[in-house]
Amino acid sequence: MKNWFLLSVFLVSFVACQQQTNEKSFIAIEGIDSTIQPGDNFYNYVNLKWYDTAQIPPSQSGVGAYRFMNYQQRLKLQGILDSVSKSNNPPGSLEQKIGDFYASGMDTNVIDQRGFEPLKTGLQRINAITSIADMLTFMAEETKLSNISLIDFQVSPDQENSSMNMGHIYQTGIGMPDRDYYFKTDTSTIAIQQAYKKYLTDLFMLTGSDTALAQKNAALVYNIQKQLATSHKTNIELRDIKANFHKVGLVALNKQQPNIGWTTFFQHLGATIDSLDIAQPGYYDKLNTLLKSIPLEDWKVYLSANYISTYADYLSKPFVNSSFEYNKVLTGQTMQKTRGETMSGVVDTYLGQALGQLYTKLYFPESAKTRMLELVNNLQKAFANRVDKLDWMSDSTREKAKVKLSAITKKIGYPDKWREYNNVNIVRNKYFENVVAAAANNFQYNLAKLGKPVDKTEWFTTPSTVTAYNNPSANEIVFPAGILQPPYFDNNADDALNYGGIGMVIGHEMTHTFDDQGAQFDKDGNVKNWWTPEDYKKFKAKTQQVIDLYSTFTVLDSIHVKGALTVGENTADISGIAVAYDAFKMTKQGQDTTKIGGFTPDQRFFLSVARIWRVKMKDEYLRYWVNNDPHSPPIWRVNGPLMNIPAFYSAFNVRSGERMYLAEDKRIKIW
Repeated sequence: MKNWFLLSVFLVSFVACQQQTNEKSFIAIEGIDSTIQPGDNFYNYVNLKWYDTAQIPPSQSGVGAYRFMNYQQRLKLQGILDSVSKSNNPPGSLEQKIGDFYASGMDTNVIDQRGFEPLKTGLQRINAITSIADMLTFMAEETKLSNISLIDFQVSPDQENSSMNMGHIYQTGIGMPDRDYYFKTDTSTIAIQQAYKKYLTDLFMLTGSDTALAQKNAALVYNIQKQLATSHKTNIELRDIKANFHKVGLVALNKQQPNIGWTTFFQHLGATIDSLDIAQPGYYDKLNTLLKSIPLEDWKVYLSANYISTYADYLSKPFVNSSFEYNKVLTGQTMQKTRGETMSGVVDTYLGQALGQLYTKLYFPESAKTRMLELVNNLQKAFANRVDKLDWMSDSTREKAKVKLSAITKKIGYPDKWREYNNVNIVRNKYFENVVAAAANNFQYNLAKLGKPVDKTEWFTTPSTVTAYNNPSANEIVFPAGILQPPYFDNNADDALNYGGIGMVIGHEMTHTFDDQGAQFDKDGNVKNWWTPEDYKKFKAKTQQVIDLYSTFTVLDSIHVKGALTVGENTADISGIAVAYDAFKMTKQGQDTTKIGGFTPDQRFFLSVARIWRVKMKDEYLRYWVNNDPHSPPIWRVNGPLMNIPAFYSAFNVRSGERMYLAEDKRIKIW
């Protein structure tokens, strides 16, 4: 589950029960549109009144829950950073690093005065390149600063031996979000292509080129990127776990792609490698060919564009404006974020666990962690019960599934072991240099893992981020403090709301352990078959049902949900709600029928499911979402799964003829 305004109407209100029994306060469900039949469009039944009045701030692409809550999170972080940056902090302390980093980025007068001066040394190095070997040396040196151009090198677990880290290289080299942006010819994509070309032109002009030369260079760069894009796998093809892993020896790779000079590249990178995973070999075969066919001077223009673009948002106002103008066409955001919001995001990106320590002290009580662990454990029990009752799975596979389920590691709130930033030197008046120093530290932090055992305590998100994730290579589910707040989780809420909210999220992440990708990993996180052939065939048929159903859902005009891209998330949504509901039925409230605010416990459970995806976004961003995001748009994260949940039909008396009704034999049940 890679920031926007949350309207006050979306914040839960606490209504005290005036009863002599002194019952706990409950949270009212507001905004129900009784003119809509729940079985016609449950998302709108719960959210349309809010949707029709919600205003998307000009500095955002959307408003509401989920990732758009990260806007509110950044305001909290900004409050922390404003305070810390004004304090007299001991040199080298976490407070000094994050405070001075923030202050350096807030000093736009100094940043604007410097113009593109911070880039001049790098651009001179590119201009001095006289051979492909020089070019690859430059690329390696920049990779050490986390500036990726033509080779994307990462360190992560070996999917065949998940206890050890290894090197991986991935397709890269393009500037737009996905290969398809270079080849689609619809009106909205053409507008994005034109905006991107203008952005490249602006970058060249801002660094000294005249208009004619800048336009010529922008066209040259775009053409190289388009050639590279022809070799890229689509975002659907990238979902194939086994097809995107190819372990190869370095000697063999040098023979296959002699123009790249892999040995020299890794030597300059400081990486000792005998073998590695070349995830998308087709891209590097194409690069190997283009390194010979494209003139060196053209490559230098390409590298210059990549270099400027990488750092544009950390430079003076004209660079930031140019970047924003392109982003505006891509996402529909009409106004730039405030500098404080931007900088809280930057500090969270580069020094996130340092900032996270301060965030969790203020906003995450230990009682929330205890309650959350109880919820996770209850859902784990409910999931195991559902596995026991599956009618399509053999006993052999069933037992292995239950062993894998019980082996899941649960991470809640924040890491048990915080990351250190001792090697990052932050200077209060040098913003660009601070970004580079933090990026270089991040690279060295990851490079140090190469060939070493995997640290199973590591987190891959910051504690303040509103997200949750499943890491199949570690068989773990992770719920940072950021998501453990209303509307997802509230210590003061009744079980129906918490199980329909964060319970659905827990069930979702738990199901990822057994979605079309997660099901290929064993209990230890290795890609290893644990299925009988017949069971896996049945499983694949069920996930195809998910693809087929969601591909019928319309988003905008003729734009449909990409069922093959979103199948993992949709599977997790369907099963996640079902598991959360079963866990809810184990609670006292779940076994009761007492109404709260006019709704039964079951109804409040499903109302909570719909409320946590209460989102409104710009059409441009919605198109961007459908093209690139493996999650379905919010309306289909509610209506799609609920069409397949029998308890929803009972709770709201859904009948044949209503638009969400599916005949029983058409309803999908996997887990």
